[in-house]
Amino acid sequence: MDFDKKNTGLVKKLEEEQLLQLRSVLLENGWELTDAPYCFYKAKKEKTTVAAYTSGKLVVQGKGTADFVEFLLEPYITGVELPEEQEPFSPHAGIDESGKGDFFGPLVVSCVYVENEDVAEKLSALGVRDSKQIKSDKKIAGIASEIMKLVQGKFAIVVIGPEAYNRAYAKIGSLNRLLAWGHARSLENLLEKAPECPAALADKFGDEHLIRNALLENGRKIHLDQRTKAESDIAVAAASILARAEFVRRLEALAGIAGVDTLPKGAGSQVDSVAAQIAGSGGAELLEKISKRHFTTFEKALKNGKS
Repeated sequence: MDFDKKNTGLVKKLEEEQLLQLRSVLLENGWELTDAPYCFYKAKKEKTTVAAYTSGKLVVQGKGTADFVEFLLEPYITGVELPEEQEPFSPHAGIDESGKGDFFGPLVVSCVYVENEDVAEKLSALGVRDSKQIKSDKKIAGIASEIMKLVQGKFAIVVIGPEAYNRAYAKIGSLNRLLAWGHARSLENLLEKAPECPAALADKFGDEHLIRNALLENGRKIHLDQRTKAESDIAVAAASILARAEFVRRLEALAGIAGVDTLPKGAGSQVDSVAAQIAGSGGAELLEKISKRHFTTFEKALKNGKS
């Protein structure tokens, strides 16, 4: 979804299933939910409000609207829409990312080549689907291992650790441009292993020229398609699982650096609490090694960590 960060309001039509899924996401991220006339629910966090109307209309207001879109609506709701009717299979790679809505941990982009319909059917039988629909980290890791075997090593994973992420974001000031670089790099790396790959599909997260402009010579030789709800495609779904599995693995390693048992995923009250604890013990220097500085959580943690 293209969204101007200066906007303090959003009106969007969603399916009932999406609005109910959003309710769960809001609860998990520390929003206060209440009942209201003509609404499934209303929610509030700090100075931002969300109203989910029974008509299907979602209304968001407040200074946190851009963060809501970037870190909750896009990563957790857009990707769980009902899949459309599938097109006839043709060999292609799928690209997807994990970690963009998580304060702690890296940004991970994965690219997977599905070379024939037999592999596609085996992936489907394995239970491959959008990783956001799989809640168990253990299950994600198990499926990821099987995906790697089924595609016979024809995959690539690009990890942008927190420190590199913070340097890059400070330089370019755009998450979408950083995502585009990760998508392009993962595709280029995949093409070194599978030069026969004729096409690639990625979820559309911004101007479609962003990824194309970031591609090198090999990537520009193949057909690249970008569309919303791309996670319904088996190759993109496989990429989403590999990306999430690697994200979880890296997050567990970063917990050791932070000196805590677990770094919580996403953003919300639990994340705020752990971030403040870490800031209190190691300050901004430690926090920058394990988290994404441009999240509002970062400055909040530094402030709360001193109290």
